[in-house]
Amino acid sequence: MTFILYPAIDLRYGQVVRLKFGDPEQQTVFSEYPLTTAEKWRDAGAEWLHIVNLDGAFAETGTANWPVLSTFTQLGVKVQFGGGIRTLADIERALQAGVSRVVLGTVAVEEPELVAAALHQFSPAAIAIGIDARDGLVKTRGWQTGTHLTALELGQRMADLGVQIVIHTDIGRDGVLVGVNAAASAQLAQATGCQIIASGGVASLADVQATYRAGLSGLIIGRALYEGQVDLREALDWLRESGVF
Repeated sequence: MTFILYPAIDLRYGQVVRLKFGDPEQQTVFSEYPLTTAEKWRDAGAEWLHIVNLDGAFAETGTANWPVLSTFTQLGVKVQFGGGIRTLADIERALQAGVSRVVLGTVAVEEPELVAAALHQFSPAAIAIGIDARDGLVKTRGWQTGTHLTALELGQRMADLGVQIVIHTDIGRDGVLVGVNAAASAQLAQATGCQIIASGGVASLADVQATYRAGLSGLIIGRALYEGQVDLREALDWLRESGVF
């Protein structure tokens, strides 16, 4: 079984930040040096980084986050990148910068035909769908816009298009260290047959263990790393001892 830990680097105005519940008004700045942060997680053993362009997700002005993409991809780690990617040209630009996988969120709801085109033009391995839900209902546009679509409904639609990789975020847990919703992510995996990467609420090594044991494909960790609740080396050592790699 393949299981990957993804340290999260959320970028807003060029700074490394974490939000509570995805709320831009509840922001904590952890670093003004994204590359140094990326090097820290790489040196701790990370093989992937999860980079989010919050400026793009919130449709804010500013282009500080795109130019640093190539510096991340030159660190010898793979990069999963999302946030405001809404066109095939955006996807191509990210991949040309060395990104290994692009995350599509809002367009999965608003323009599913673009998802189908992306899968065909690039490859299912290069595309992940971000399903961000609160109380089971999907939210879009930086989690600021509600829908009547459930995470399971969207997941099934995406699987029907040929999507293989889904990032499932429980918004109600994100950034507040209350524990990951491994059960909901596992339910999504069972319903869709997709590889599910869980996100939101990681508080301790126990969340890493629970997510792995639930049969998921990976886990994104943000605030828990930055506040020392999870030691990345320790988590990777536990996975190694469990036979993941």
